[in-house]
Amino acid sequence: MGKKRVGALEKVDADLANLQYKIRRDPKSYTEDFLNQYGQYQSQRDIFLASPSTATSTGIVSFRDLIDFVAHVADYFPADTASFPSDLKTILTLHHAELESELREKIVGSLVLLRRKEVIDSAELLNTLFPILVQTPSKTLRTLLFQKILSDLRTSNSKSINHKLNKTIQTALFNLLTSDRASAKGIWAVKITRELWKRQIWTDSKAVEIMKEAALADNEKVIGGGVRFFLGGDKEREELEDESSDDDAPDVGKMKHQIGINKKSRKSKQKLEEAVKKVKKTEKKKQQPHPLNFSALHLLHDPQGFAETLFSKHLQNSKSKLNLEQKLLVLQLVSRLVGLHKLTVISLYSYFIKYLTPRQPSVTSFLASLAQATHNLVPPDALEPLVQKIANEFVSEASAAEVASAGLNAIREICVRQPLAMNDTLLQDLVMYRKSKDKGTMTAAKGLLSLYREVGADLLKKRDRGKTATMGIKAGSIKERRFGEEEVGGIEGLELLEQWKADERKRKRVEKGLPEELGPDEVDEDSEDEEQKGWENWDAESDASDDSGGWINVDSDDEINISDSDDDKPAAKKVKLDTLAGDEEKENTDKDQVLEQKISKLATTKILTPADLAKLQELRLEASLSKAVGKPSSRAAKLKALMDKHADDGLTAEDIELAAKLRKTTKEERVALAREGKGERGEHKSTQALRRAKKDSEGKSTTNREKARKKNFLMTLGKAKGKGKRSLKQVSGTLKAHVERSKRGGKRGNVGQ
Repeated sequence: MGKKRVGALEKVDADLANLQYKIRRDPKSYTEDFLNQYGQYQSQRDIFLASPSTATSTGIVSFRDLIDFVAHVADYFPADTASFPSDLKTILTLHHAELESELREKIVGSLVLLRRKEVIDSAELLNTLFPILVQTPSKTLRTLLFQKILSDLRTSNSKSINHKLNKTIQTALFNLLTSDRASAKGIWAVKITRELWKRQIWTDSKAVEIMKEAALADNEKVIGGGVRFFLGGDKEREELEDESSDDDAPDVGKMKHQIGINKKSRKSKQKLEEAVKKVKKTEKKKQQPHPLNFSALHLLHDPQGFAETLFSKHLQNSKSKLNLEQKLLVLQLVSRLVGLHKLTVISLYSYFIKYLTPRQPSVTSFLASLAQATHNLVPPDALEPLVQKIANEFVSEASAAEVASAGLNAIREICVRQPLAMNDTLLQDLVMYRKSKDKGTMTAAKGLLSLYREVGADLLKKRDRGKTATMGIKAGSIKERRFGEEEVGGIEGLELLEQWKADERKRKRVEKGLPEELGPDEVDEDSEDEEQKGWENWDAESDASDDSGGWINVDSDDEINISDSDDDKPAAKKVKLDTLAGDEEKENTDKDQVLEQKISKLATTKILTPADLAKLQELRLEASLSKAVGKPSSRAAKLKALMDKHADDGLTAEDIELAAKLRKTTKEERVALAREGKGERGEHKSTQALRRAKKDSEGKSTTNREKARKKNFLMTLGKAKGKGKRSLKQVSGTLKAHVERSKRGGKRGNVGQ
């Protein structure tokens, strides 16, 4: 009886598939047949809704097939199937917990199909699926709904950004997090937002605000998801972008070579054409402008308030349920915010005191967080006790080499960001460790010494300052750094352009037979010609309006006379004040001269043309390449690179432990390092065989000698017979030629090259 029932069901399924195919070809001719099937669907729906828990397996299969059939052809009969989407939504919303798994999946799939056929819109679909995703206890249904929601959001934003839909969903996720902060349901808001951020579908501040609320929730899982997003969400996005951009384009040269060797065919020619198209498409994609993606940490609306709330709620609060690992994540985020935005959270630094001991688990992470939370606007009084505690706990002759090097490295990272946190007595004590026998400790101490030769040479003893710092102190160019002092900025790399222009000017004058330097009354005509050429092929609409008048005549400052009754009175104690005014004027003059040296004349006297900007970009690229290959640069540039090292990427425990890894490796470690990446060799093979296997995998051809070994015996028979018939004179001549060729280094004679 069971076999007959299964056979009948399969026949019904086949009939529905056949009818579906016919309706797609000619809907009008099969309207009556469709209405009959739709009537069966309605009767099955009423039976099912009457008692969904007692439905038979046969009835469920028949109902599922009818739902599938109607969903595929509903767009051909919109008037008759107007209530069909609402029926599916009602069944899924009210009975998703007790529905049979296959029927439940079929209803979800049918709703997605109706969205694809534009019978319903995305907002209607997502407002149906998302509440079920949050409520259902079924893991399989949650996985299915999560995939469908993400897929629909990606499809809706594929051609252009659907701002209306994104705003609706973001509001729903935001309300889910803020309505009940202790609920674990908010984890779905975190997962959806993080996935869409990674796919670069949501890149605005609204998504960041959702994750900000997640980080401030009361549930441990939701907090962890929100904090991890800020610490690693941008890196995930970059990695996904690199993976998508690194799709290996086919090797056109290799394919041309193979086609030239092998038999010519239409299929191989077609493959080559497709490969060329793909390469061109990849190159075109690489040349497109990069999307402007801001980091999540930069899109925060109120970083100061966010950092303070995070710190007080999750770290200072004694009722916080977070364990040490979760607290460490929150601390890393708070310190990242403080260091990146230069925030002021004074109570944060006293929080570190109890964790700065070698016995503390994950102590290097705490040290990295402390260094990350330091910047030049942090008061030195708040940092000095911490630096002293690290020196006392970590750096001593009784400490292990790894502990001492980690402590010195942490102190150096703190002092890079705020040099005023160090006093001269402690610095001179720490610098003495450069004579340590341990390589890591020695390197860390030398790094601290090199740092203070640049930023605080006056704290060092005279013998430790070095030649450059000693001369700078004597000349007055190196002065004591003050708290809150900022350097004057400018256009990056402008000095490179200025130097290049000066070199080009000298070269052209030498070619014309003129002296390198201009005379006092001589005008440089070449620079004017270059400026005119720089504006060629550059059309820009003028922003000046017709209503604007000419130049406004303003009287000279000398002619303006401002009178004040207080100024007419004679100044008291004028003689004493003259000396002070003279000293102040002299100091201001010195400052102006230093400032004038820093500011490039090119920026103040010329307008950079588009050609100048293009050359500036080229020079910047050359400078970065020179830096990458290790060409020497100035000490100031090295220091700036050191200070900007972790501006975009946070400081990690590995950076603090770096000096400790400089110890001499053991034999076992060297053997493991040599075997790394080579894999397991199941059978022994000679080097020749390994090279041959590698060449085969790369699609390379064999050598002539290898081809000769595999040549058919009958093909070599004639040459063998000829060798046997040679006379003794011919054999001896051949041998002599072989010896001479060997001495010469082969046919090409490349001995000594």
